[in-house]
Amino acid sequence: MTTDAAQGESTATRPDGTVAMDAEHITTSTRDPGAMRGQVEAWLRRTLPNGNEAEVIELTSPESNGMSSETLLVTARWIADGTTVERRLVARVEPPATDYPVFTTYDLDMQYQVMRLVATHTDVPIPETHWYEPDPEVLGGSFFVMDRIDGLVPPDVLPYTFGDNWVFDGSEAARRTIQESAITAMAGIHAITPDRYDLSFLQLDQPGETALERSLNHWKAYHEWVVQDSRSPLLDACFAWLTDNLPTDVSADALSWGDGRIGNMMFRDNEVVAVLDWEMAAVAPPEVDLGWMCYLHLFFQDLAVQLGAPGLPEMFRPVDVAKSYTALAGHRIGDLKWHIAYAAMRHGVIMRRVTERSIFFGEAARPDDVDDMIIHRTTLSGMLDGSYWENVAL
Repeated sequence: MTTDAAQGESTATRPDGTVAMDAEHITTSTRDPGAMRGQVEAWLRRTLPNGNEAEVIELTSPESNGMSSETLLVTARWIADGTTVERRLVARVEPPATDYPVFTTYDLDMQYQVMRLVATHTDVPIPETHWYEPDPEVLGGSFFVMDRIDGLVPPDVLPYTFGDNWVFDGSEAARRTIQESAITAMAGIHAITPDRYDLSFLQLDQPGETALERSLNHWKAYHEWVVQDSRSPLLDACFAWLTDNLPTDVSADALSWGDGRIGNMMFRDNEVVAVLDWEMAAVAPPEVDLGWMCYLHLFFQDLAVQLGAPGLPEMFRPVDVAKSYTALAGHRIGDLKWHIAYAAMRHGVIMRRVTERSIFFGEAARPDDVDDMIIHRTTLSGMLDGSYWENVAL
């Protein structure tokens, strides 16, 4: 998940008292791209057929790198069947434990398998995947390699809701196309169901009679890992609310993208041309992904409004997302309120970990109130007391 999205300030705290991190100086990797260029070149020479004469022309690590898997942009050249081939590639690399990772594990093999499954059995645009390398000795972590796709990604820093970017500056019709194309991709992903395909490798190893219960228990375990002995009263209240209000009006289980939002998609002419970032994939009801899609837009919209900007309130309204998805998927979905709260509360745990990561690298100061490490603590409180929902088009 690209979790540097939230931060645009460079002061010690935001106006609401929560910790601010400077997006220009957030450590996302301590690896040396110069050394990795030679490592990737040597690996390609071993991996490709004999006589390939592979060379890495360029290797960069983009400034927009997220805080989960590391992304490398690679331009390589080699000889295949007597012909020189030049390819623009992307490598996704497991982060080293010394870099204070955001998540407990990074299953790159799972991500590789999911991408190939979706690419083979749906029309959802997925970059072509080439190799998975499990040996951590090559680059300091397992990795996989896929094609690089040309397109535009809605910015996270500053978020696309703030203005001065291609999404905000486009027409209302263009934004409708972006939204409908994103929902179409989501519906396509959910066509991969456990009754038709073997999704056993995506089943969460947690107690629970349903996939949704197992999903919630998975995130409860992650919450415990993040907070350890420094408990968060707010997050404890959030997970208690989620448990007490677990819905039953959900659709049949499907492949869940996990981090389904337009910031993890590439667009060309406002249409999706690549779906990226599968590290949170699992089996869950479609409403889990839809709640995440709606909430991550609300998160950026709320940030814009808090800083006096109008934002893009017409995009990804839950009522509109539900209507479009129902028409595409051919079945009704359950009420999205719980699932939006589930997304916000999971995001709260992630943001606490992200903030602690910045504190670890000396890029933020530890607050007196542990809940100030959650950038959207006001949203979570409003969801719990009900006041937040007054302005959400459910």
